[in-house]
Amino acid sequence: MKNNTNPNVDWYFNKAEKWQEEIGLLRTIALDCGLNEELKWGCPCYTFHKSNIVLIHTFKEYCAFLFFKGALLNNADGILIQQTENVQAARQARFTNVQQITELDATLKAYIYEAIEVEKAGLQVELKKTTEFKMAEEFQAKLDESPALKSAFEALTPGRQRGYLLHFSQAKQSKTREARIEKSIERIFDGKGLED
Repeated sequence: MKNNTNPNVDWYFNKAEKWQEEIGLLRTIALDCGLNEELKWGCPCYTFHKSNIVLIHTFKEYCAFLFFKGALLNNADGILIQQTENVQAARQARFTNVQQITELDATLKAYIYEAIEVEKAGLQVELKKTTEFKMAEEFQAKLDESPALKSAFEALTPGRQRGYLLHFSQAKQSKTREARIEKSIERIFDGKGLED
């Protein structure tokens, strides 16, 4: 491994009970590409001139490289996965064993170099506009009956608006959507997002 490891990140690799060998290999691949190693969101994050390129994270069933602007990468090998339909820019390369990573070493490095070129070119993922997100009928009804709530919602940042729209529309039952909306009204009036 190159000597550009960050001691602040070592604990992540040392604490891993599962996927330790796999994430160690992913770390080597990222560092071999000349990226800087940082700790962001509690995970090893690899950057190029302060731009996030790829993140290592683990789940119960797999470990992964998360390419922040993976939607812009060629993905000719088809290994980049969109986690959910609501993830717009990031894409994951998932692994369940060391052999998969070893076999894809050259491919992963090519993806990293492509991601660096995306950053150098200043490319951005075109994100869906807030108006393109599904509006739960129950929330639309609340906005229609309360001009003050409509104004408060429209005053929120686009990211906060999208967060609420996703949160409300993901509930399968009307009763659940209504409960989520009721719980959120005060936060909306306070100008806060779901996570604030």
